[in-house]
Amino acid sequence: MPKINADRLLADLRHLRSIGAVDNGVVRPAFSEEDMEARRWLKAQYEAAGLEATIDGVGNVLGRSPNAGTALLIGSHSDTQPTGGWLDGALGVVYGLEVTRALREDPETRHLAVDAVSLQDEESRFFGCMGSRSLCGFFTPEMEADAQDKDGVLLSDALRDAGLRDAPRIQLDRERYLGFLEAHIEQGPHLEEDGLGIGVVTSIVGLGGLRLKFDGQQNHAGTTMMAIRKDASAALYALANAINEEFPKVAGERSVWTMGRAVIEPGAASIVPGYAELDLQYRDKSTEVLDAFEATVSRLIDEINARGGAKITSEPARVRVAPAHMDEGFRRHLAVAAQKNTGEMWTEMPSGAFHDAGVISEFMPCAMLFIPSIGGISHDFAEDSHDDDIALGCQVLADAAASILGE
Repeated sequence: MPKINADRLLADLRHLRSIGAVDNGVVRPAFSEEDMEARRWLKAQYEAAGLEATIDGVGNVLGRSPNAGTALLIGSHSDTQPTGGWLDGALGVVYGLEVTRALREDPETRHLAVDAVSLQDEESRFFGCMGSRSLCGFFTPEMEADAQDKDGVLLSDALRDAGLRDAPRIQLDRERYLGFLEAHIEQGPHLEEDGLGIGVVTSIVGLGGLRLKFDGQQNHAGTTMMAIRKDASAALYALANAINEEFPKVAGERSVWTMGRAVIEPGAASIVPGYAELDLQYRDKSTEVLDAFEATVSRLIDEINARGGAKITSEPARVRVAPAHMDEGFRRHLAVAAQKNTGEMWTEMPSGAFHDAGVISEFMPCAMLFIPSIGGISHDFAEDSHDDDIALGCQVLADAAASILGE
């Protein structure tokens, strides 16, 4: 079986980290100068590994194996959050590169075909998982036409500035591939807390989001009696509290929900707020639980509106994403490789975060592997993993890839 080069793997990860490095983390948003520098560097590494490499019209970097036969696609994304960790996405990208090299260097596996990929804009600067959607033919002209970032920069302008406006866009040939493997840091505490080295992902949670709007009447805080107020903030607080009380009654074992954005206008201590907004996001591996969350919110809105005061309405804050289930056959290969390399120090687990594999699984079979995150921290400069865990994860992925392709 192939043997990865841990020193080479870690050196490549650290070099990629240096492109856009800030403190312990990385600032490399999609289509930034740092992002495109990283993509050009990855293209050169793919070519040095014997792959035919291309940066396509949305920024995906694809390295194709010249070997005959059905291939595996391995990789992740190299763009980051605005203040991102150095391993989120990058780990899986460099794993793809190292697995292709390890298989090529082993006489028993050098004939196997592995393509490596760095996907673009998984982190949603313009459109979440845009690169994987484009490769699978899911990124429609309608999606692209309105795409802009939070600062109002149009995707079309970002593509022009990155020199990609006229570059061809790659669409994957389904007949070429057995499927896609993605490795990632867990971005949570479970593997570390349980003393485990590897997580084999069973499913990627689905997620939905609502924007809740509260229309009241702005008025003087000293002269407007409580009984006649239409206080938008009071309605917001009432609904937020009710959500936290009622969601646990319909939640799954690992359901999560977040109210991470609130706006109260005009935001002055002596004015009864006349308008407010609250963004609610919820995640679970079960479509039924997601449906129950939405039904619960609808019921709570009706109940609070019936009391009078500010009026609450809701609208989708994002496209609903269905849960994605990983391929059972690929999972068995990952499990065997994890058992071989760790003994019993691995587990099967769902992913609480969304990943490109969740998109690509609609196009071809997918599987995912997790390694521990120190302290469960991600999407922060403090994100980190131990070198030994990084090397172990790559060896497990290489063994599984060789097993899948050799079956």
